[in-house]
Amino acid sequence: MADWQTLSDRVDNVAPSATLAVDAKAKAMKAAGVDVIGFGAGEPNFPTPDYIVEAAANACRDPKNHRYTPTPGLPPLRKAVAAKTLRDSGYEVSPDQVVITNGGKQAVYEALQVIVNPGDEVIIPTPYWTTYPEAVKLAGGKPVEVFSDAEHGFEPSVEALEAARTPRTKAIMVNSPSNPTGAVWSEETMRAVGEWAVEHHVWVLSDEIYEHLTYDGVKTAYIGAVVPEVRDQLIVLNGVAKTYAMTGWRVGWLIGPEPVAKAAAKLQGHMTSNVADVSQQAALTAVAGPLDAVSQMRAAFDKRRKTIVAALNDIPGVTCRTPKGAFYAFADVRELLGRPVGPKGSVAKTSADLAALLLDEGHVAAVPGEAFGAPGFLRFSYALADDDLAEGMRRFKVWVG
Repeated sequence: MADWQTLSDRVDNVAPSATLAVDAKAKAMKAAGVDVIGFGAGEPNFPTPDYIVEAAANACRDPKNHRYTPTPGLPPLRKAVAAKTLRDSGYEVSPDQVVITNGGKQAVYEALQVIVNPGDEVIIPTPYWTTYPEAVKLAGGKPVEVFSDAEHGFEPSVEALEAARTPRTKAIMVNSPSNPTGAVWSEETMRAVGEWAVEHHVWVLSDEIYEHLTYDGVKTAYIGAVVPEVRDQLIVLNGVAKTYAMTGWRVGWLIGPEPVAKAAAKLQGHMTSNVADVSQQAALTAVAGPLDAVSQMRAAFDKRRKTIVAALNDIPGVTCRTPKGAFYAFADVRELLGRPVGPKGSVAKTSADLAALLLDEGHVAAVPGEAFGAPGFLRFSYALADDDLAEGMRRFKVWVG
């Protein structure tokens, strides 16, 4: 482009999605004929349940579903999300507090746009989902990372949060079960964080999209249930993508105080307007229906979780805690850095270098920890077929040598 064709500072200051970049490179290599095993994208390999697909097909045939819907979503879907919140989270919300969004990412984006002013700070417990800090920046805010290590279960302490708090602190991101670590915050941690937020007038953005994917008898603790007083300053972010294997349907939602919901709907009215009617009809069938499908997927994920953790810990120089939720293994690979690895004796200085080498030479795609604010780690999604998982781990071990 010519010198005068500059892009906005806003977009230049935002990093591309590392998870999508890894997935795109892996797919490009596959298209070129390279046999790549992809552990990058957080996407269940299961099809959307048949009864949900059938509901969408029926909706397609009805001309009334070929039109715009209200911007904040179909009233029956908003009502169903409110009912689902009572069923799963254990507290009541009004349908007027619900806004249906084009996937969970739009819910994150809108929530931050609605509450953050330029210069406001948002505390992000680290490791974090790669989109959080970029969405904060797009709102004009400043992401403030508070790191929690594996030895503490990747759960933040209130002392660390308080040390990071300043007069500009506006909000905190909560994500449990967690992407990328698979950590599930205890009820004690949730209570401490919620009470801290109430005391200091800090908004809480709670991303609960992996809520039904927990293992070993561990249950998701909902901050709005554990600390009822926080609900007046709580924005819940969720969607159908992970629970019902509906990543491509693009239906998420946010739940917040009514002024927040109205503001988010106003913003969405100038961005995308409503979510596709047919997708909303499919989501309505999913949300209002049983959780049998997720139970079956969770059983499969549990088996893969145990397999991948054992395989990773069997690779010299790699250690991995057993995750209690989601479908990610977050492996510590720091012992592989700075020494020869792979058949060519390549030396990786960073986990980003290691991930690139593993993909180029070992044909295994994983996301480097730098994408999550945790250099020295690799994230492996185990939401892939059992045979591919086993083969990918075999390749990783052989490649390390």
